[in-house]
This record gives sequence, C-alpha cells and structure tokens, in this order.
Amino acid sequence: MSDPQVWDDVDAYFTRHLSPQDDALDAALRDSDAAGLPPIAVSAPQGKLLRLLAEIQGARRILEIGTLGGYSTIWLARALPADGRLVTLEYSARHAEVAVANLARAGFGALADVRVGPALESLPKLAEEQPPPFDLVFIDADKANNPHYVEWALKLTAVGSVIVVDNVVRGGRVADPDATDGAVLGTRAAIELIAGHPRLSGTAVQTVGAKGYDGFALARVTS
Repeated sequence: MSDPQVWDDVDAYFTRHLSPQDDALDAALRDSDAAGLPPIAVSAPQGKLLRLLAEIQGARRILEIGTLGGYSTIWLARALPADGRLVTLEYSARHAEVAVANLARAGFGALADVRVGPALESLPKLAEEQPPPFDLVFIDADKANNPHYVEWALKLTAVGSVIVVDNVVRGGRVADPDATDGAVLGTRAAIELIAGHPRLSGTAVQTVGAKGYDGFALARVTS
C-alpha cells in the first residue's frame, strides 16, 4: 500500500513493540523541537537499527557526521562499552549545544565528543590526531558532500568497518537522471563511489515510515 498513513501506523506499531522510547530519547526530541531544530532526526526504528548495527559490529569507536540534537547519537552511544568512544560532528553551534545537553542527560556526556564546525574542516583535524580506526561511521549531514564524507570515512576506518549513509532515496529522485538538486547529485555520487570503490562492498535499501519515502546505504570496508 502507498498510503502514508499506513506507513505511519506500521512505524508506530514497530516502535511500540521493538524500539519503545524512554525518558532520555523523548526528552532529546522534545528539547530539540523546543529549540527550533528541524524535525529530521531518525525515527525510533531507524535509531534502533543503528544501535543493532553497532552492536552486531562489536563497535568500540563510532564516528557520526551530523549530530543535530543528539537523538541518533544516543542510540549509537548505547551500543558502546563504557570505555568506548563516539565522535560526532555538527555544523551548527546551536544544534551542538542542544545535543551536548541531551547527551549529558542520557548519561553520555563523557563518552560522546561533540565537535562543532563544518565537517570537511573537522575531519582533517580528526585525522591529524591519528585515532584508532572507527568501527562504524554514520553519515547524516549535508547531502551534497556525501561523497567527500564517504572518502573521509574510508581514511578513518579499517577492514571490517561499516559505513551507513542516511537519506539516499530523496523521495525517489536519486534515480532521476534529470535531477539537478545538490542533495540528489551528492547522494548519487556517494552511491556510485561505493559501487565502484575497490575497498567497499555496499548496498542500499528503500524504506517507508514516519519519515516518508527514503532509505539508506550500507557499506563494508573490505580491503
């Protein structure tokens, strides 16, 4: 069925049974909304998927590109051991301020390192620190720069690491050869980069739900 109300109802059913909200997650969404942040955080089922991917991966170090209010960051942080590390990059100082408060309330103030500024400036600085490879990278920032973020993810990971790129369907426009929107073009470039890169094996999945018609790409570093 293509009725968006059905998508919402099914998402609500899955959320209720498989990824119920709690005080920390509810508060993160509520405070993000109160601060005027755009309502573009991942859905609860998507957040639970991120957590499960990180747990399946046995992740100890996670990099997130695009923090927003920290909702997805909380889901990811919950997959990490007490001595794990999560670095999350956020362009907007206002968004980062909200995220820091949300993460602290959720108990991850010490574990999560929120860095403010354009990601393409933060990533080289992060690389200069020569951190151990990240086990999982979640990319959910400005879509025009998606191919650059994938390239940086490759520099900061190792064989076996997983890269997730969110919002790759763009309402179906990703397959439109006449599309000129920067977000669509950047997403297509990232998909084609994953497809042709000798160090990556990937796929993409379409989704429907509370966030509409969208999807994500999933890639593994193979060599």
